[in-house]
Amino acid sequence: MKKLLISSCLLGNDCKYSGGNNRLDDATLTALRAKYDIVPVCPETAGGLPIPREPSERVGARVLSKSGRDVTAEYTKGADTTEALARRFGCAAALMKAKSPSCGSGEIYDGTFSDVLVPGDGTATERLRALGIPVYSEREIEKLI
Repeated sequence: MKKLLISSCLLGNDCKYSGGNNRLDDATLTALRAKYDIVPVCPETAGGLPIPREPSERVGARVLSKSGRDVTAEYTKGADTTEALARRFGCAAALMKAKSPSCGSGEIYDGTFSDVLVPGDGTATERLRALGIPVYSEREIEKLI
């Protein structure tokens, strides 16, 4: 069975910056588990960030928290871990949380903390795409099932 790397918050794990999760509905999770072996990852906690944590957004190559703290190193470490997991398990694809500074796929927040979206990828998604791994957000699940 193919391996699917998936944002841990989508599985219901409380690892969001706010301490909550973004759990997918039961039918979707059942369909994914029927087709893939699931490999969970939270790049942000893998990078050493706590739960809960201050929200962060990408500003070019850097990632800054809402108060202006540079958390690029933590996001880079999380991307390293995500890449290592994808390689280790031979993941065929990834399902990552939309708009996230680590997992966003195709669009992310612009760094102003004003809910403005711009084209781009999160740090971990960027790394996965560089490996040639197709990355989807939860808005594109139909492409995986």
